[in-house]
Amino acid sequence: MATPVIAGIAVGAAAYAGKAAIEIFTKFRSAPPRMRQFYKGGFLQDMSKREAAQILGTRESAGEDRIREAHLRIMKANHPDLGGSSYLAEKVNEAKDLLLGKGKRRTSPF
Repeated sequence: MATPVIAGIAVGAAAYAGKAAIEIFTKFRSAPPRMRQFYKGGFLQDMSKREAAQILGTRESAGEDRIREAHLRIMKANHPDLGGSSYLAEKVNEAKDLLLGKGKRRTSPF
């Protein structure tokens, strides 16, 4: 008589484990893709080389080619003529100029 009870408990446990596995799988599939963590905060009043490198996603000591490549990539996504923000485009251009040594540090009019 104990055999049917044990079989019932085993079937119930298997069903419970299967349900839990399906729930975990559906949560895993519906989770958003992992994204890069971005700097949380606003812009500094006077841009530093560190901030310029963070804006372009490069190192402060990056070469001219890498800086220009990063600038182009970001400007394609944020150009004002393509619906981007003119303020962000200004900051990206300022970051490029600062890292390339062109122009002086300036205070944003905003």
